[in-house]
Amino acid sequence: MATQSTGVQQTTTRGGMGVTGWTVFASIMMIFGGIMSIFEGIAAIAEDDVFVTTRNFTFQWSLAGWGWLHLILGIVVTLAGFALFSGTMWARIVGITVAGLSMLANFAWLPWYPFWAITLMVVDAFVIWALCARTGPDVAA
Repeated sequence: MATQSTGVQQTTTRGGMGVTGWTVFASIMMIFGGIMSIFEGIAAIAEDDVFVTTRNFTFQWSLAGWGWLHLILGIVVTLAGFALFSGTMWARIVGITVAGLSMLANFAWLPWYPFWAITLMVVDAFVIWALCARTGPDVAA
């Protein structure tokens, strides 16, 4: 008798919950995006010369203020990425919420560093998709 594999790889954690490949992908991408946001925040707090200041933009805030926002949000995103390795539902919900907040912050950050902001918005979109995708043994083939 032949068995059919769905192609979903699952590892078991201590609590017995399974962590699928997409959850691991989202965890790694959140850690990567969080560390990038931390570096972005440090550079903005130091008021580095790589940033462009745009006049008459809707979100008028100082560069140091944006830096603190990205630094704090980057730390929270990184911690949420590590929490996703537990495979619990609360970690998935927190991950989706924090990735959404990070996407909004990077959208507002577009005038200062467009390439970096777009890159992090794409990373956040992949994280949200990976955490919302239904994968695992309960999914019908």
